[in-house]
Amino acid sequence: MTKIVLVGCGKMGSALLAGWLDRGIDPVGVVVVEPSLPAVGGTVVASESAIPPGFVPDVVVLAVKPQVMAEALPPYARFKTAVFLSIAAGRPIAFFRGILGEAATIVRAMPNTPAAVRRGITVCCAGADVSADRRHLCQSLLEAVGEVGWLADEAMMDAVTAVSGSGPAYVFLLAEALAAAGVAQGLPDDLAARLARATVAGAGELLRQSEEAAEQLRRNVTSPGGTTAAALAVLMAEGGGMADLLREAVAAATRRGKELAG
Repeated sequence: MTKIVLVGCGKMGSALLAGWLDRGIDPVGVVVVEPSLPAVGGTVVASESAIPPGFVPDVVVLAVKPQVMAEALPPYARFKTAVFLSIAAGRPIAFFRGILGEAATIVRAMPNTPAAVRRGITVCCAGADVSADRRHLCQSLLEAVGEVGWLADEAMMDAVTAVSGSGPAYVFLLAEALAAAGVAQGLPDDLAARLARATVAGAGELLRQSEEAAEQLRRNVTSPGGTTAAALAVLMAEGGGMADLLREAVAAATRRGKELAG
């Protein structure tokens, strides 16, 4: 039986927990450290000191906010045999080793919010001493909420955060802006919002299920000289179109990630 300590059970932590339990992980092997959480499966305790004596985790999943990680982490250094799986944005492997010790086994992960509906994607980077078995354990836990990929170069995690970690917000902004554009053309607010939501969600599902690249799917919708082509002429304009804006946005998010990491 895999033994897990989940530190923090906010939106991402609770999504992971629900995914584990749905996949059949024995709740007897799960301890959740969260002061304000009702019974959700597994043993719920308010602090590390309340973890049952003799409970030795295989993995400690760190799901607290990055800004409180330095304060929350030190008590867990006693779990010398566990792999520490962090989903805290902006905190590098060196940060955890500075608190847990140089011998600590660390996997850093960047999930995203569609994990709440099991459509997330998580990218991981493992410390040099992480065994294949421990990588597999971390991957299996994260696959409970979506796809998982791996990076060899931790320096690329800021770009991952900018693309997939922050990416859902870009998509939600697209839906928001598309609805507002419909209202500007005279559509009722509620219908414009419904059209935008269903269009973004449906297009996303088509992209997920299709074997064709996004570029080809775009071409499939675009008749020469038609309405879509007229709109894309604006969105794809050189020097100010959507592609340029997204490049600037992802670059800005990547820079900010590096700044937050110190």
